[in-house]
Amino acid sequence: MQLFDIKTDATLNLLPKDGTVHYYGKILNLNRANDYFQALITTINWKHDEAIIYGKKIITKRKVAWYGEKAFKYTYSKTTKSALPWSKELLELKKFIEKETGETYNSCLLNLYHNGNEGMGWHSDGEKDLKKNGAIASLSLGATRKFAFKHKLHKDKVELLLEHGSLLVMKGETQSHWLHRLPPTTKISTPRVNLTFRTIVEK
Repeated sequence: MQLFDIKTDATLNLLPKDGTVHYYGKILNLNRANDYFQALITTINWKHDEAIIYGKKIITKRKVAWYGEKAFKYTYSKTTKSALPWSKELLELKKFIEKETGETYNSCLLNLYHNGNEGMGWHSDGEKDLKKNGAIASLSLGATRKFAFKHKLHKDKVELLLEHGSLLVMKGETQSHWLHRLPPTTKISTPRVNLTFRTIVEK
């Protein structure tokens, strides 16, 4: 299954089974989206991501940042990050997205993709630090990029375009049954910032 240029209907579940994904479309007008994009590019404490793969440390071209209401520890790809305090813009966006989605979030993982050559392989956000079946709200700023889902067992696929200022929310059993990715492309030469608001559960 492929879905492109989906009509904005936040009540529509994009997944055919075993999870829930809602696409809200553009929740920020162009001026606000541009302002937040420029602010985040310049004020966020961006660092190259690190991962341990087959025992080797890999440093990615894309950059990441981790923020939250506390200095939460978050471990993925066998590396651990400590959350920085909310910035003004992140706190504004968190509150706005909470109002839009009816969910609450206490942290945000940000990714900066400098161009289409940088992407993310198939994975699910099933880290033990995250609230089980909790909502993950993904805000896209900058370049429009394709985003894809693939069922872990049945291999069903769903694809859509994430636009500048748009919001996608994954919740329920999505992370248990589906993988997702941001495929690389040679057609995009401009940067994209992705914010994934989520909930960390302290042990």
